Amino acid sequence: MKMWSGRFRQPLDPAFERWQRSFPFDQCLLPYELEASRAHARALEHAGVLSSEELAEIVRSLEKIGEKAHAEPAFLADDEAEDVHHFVEKQLVALIGDTGYKLHSGRSRNEQIATDLRLYVRATIDQLQALLADWLQVFLLHAEKADRAAMPAYTHTQRAEPVLVGHWLLAYVEMFLRDSERLTDCRVRLNVCPLGSGAVAGATIALDRGAMAADLGFDVPTANSLDATSDRDFVLEFVQTLSVLALHLSRWAEEMILFSTQEYGFIALPEIYSTGSSAMPQKRNADLLELTRGKAGRVVGAATTLLMTVKGLPLAYNKDMQETQEPLFDATRTVLSTLPLSTGWMKEVQFDFTRMQQAAQSGFMNAWAAATYLVERGVPSRLAHEAVGKAVQLSIERGCELQGLSLEQLQQINSAFDKDVYKALTLDAVLAIHDVEGGTAPAQVRQAIQRAEQRIAHLRGEVHAHA
Repeated sequence: MKMWSGRFRQPLDPAFERWQRSFPFDQCLLPYELEASRAHARALEHAGVLSSEELAEIVRSLEKIGEKAHAEPAFLADDEAEDVHHFVEKQLVALIGDTGYKLHSGRSRNEQIATDLRLYVRATIDQLQALLADWLQVFLLHAEKADRAAMPAYTHTQRAEPVLVGHWLLAYVEMFLRDSERLTDCRVRLNVCPLGSGAVAGATIALDRGAMAADLGFDVPTANSLDATSDRDFVLEFVQTLSVLALHLSRWAEEMILFSTQEYGFIALPEIYSTGSSAMPQKRNADLLELTRGKAGRVVGAATTLLMTVKGLPLAYNKDMQETQEPLFDATRTVLSTLPLSTGWMKEVQFDFTRMQQAAQSGFMNAWAAATYLVERGVPSRLAHEAVGKAVQLSIERGCELQGLSLEQLQQINSAFDKDVYKALTLDAVLAIHDVEGGTAPAQVRQAIQRAEQRIAHLRGEVHAHA
């Protein structure tokens, strides 16, 4: 029996019936549909709609449905179920007869899908936070192992200044910690319970909405039935957050691809996450990184699809909202599958600290330090910049670095240069002058690692609290 067939005299066009079904993709919501149905059943018993015996029978049967779906994947190959709600009702009635129909008393699929999606997104956020904690921990381990090893930092893809390798790795830690914070914020806003909202105006039975919310781990019931059943802003916010996370993964992947080339040679690609060429025997290709970079487009595409799907929808529920589910599920699967693989890659990667250190000492990356040297001796900043620029040009003509120029040559450019300038141009000195919070001086990087460890520990605490 369909959930709405009494009003109709003619059967659906078979092609239309197949086309409009959502069960092929919304069956992933089954655990949440069963969880919400148990909470609704308990509220019905409290309201006097179900007897205690009927409640026990329904709850046992819902548990059986979940167990069978887990043990027998073919169980979900139902060609008749319109959606996950219809599937559960069909299976429930098959188990306990007409008592199964009582479960739908006082509720609508509009509130059911809103509740299922909130439970799904909430559970996914908790999964992602655990994965992010593992991902971030690997960066910290590499940062600690790198110790005082340096590398070039780039602007406009040109060598800019030397930084500690740990400082570079911590830049990614900051990005992904912000992603984690956005997920935390998103979880707070979505954690309200639509059950009891009915189709549009609220339930027609006096259900204890606060008890249902508490039963499902929500903070409070939703405040307005129209809004609760018809808005998917929590889905948009979540997938937009995933898109930023995917873009950060894409940036990481792109830089690792560059640094793995012979032109850079800073890292060695892990064999277990690489493939070769069918034509060129020497190749080791960065497939995991390239796919990670490419999959960002899928997630951003899902976010764009969601925005356009809900644009201009009048209150309240419209069937268009069914089209928000597949982009959500695809974006979720993409990020959930990518993060642990990227973590595995990061655990296996080998850094060539020697080559990175050598690269950090060429390319005039001590030029700003030279200008700072002049500023500290009273030369106006703009004039110091001009003088060092001329020194760089002379060094290029002479085929040397700044420290390769003689003191006489430097003093011809600006008389404020003295013999102690050569100490100021060493790699250690250049790193040390960036001694501000957030800078690359060794002491600052050590403190930054400690702060990051504390933040990751706090994140793990949140994960355990929600487990």
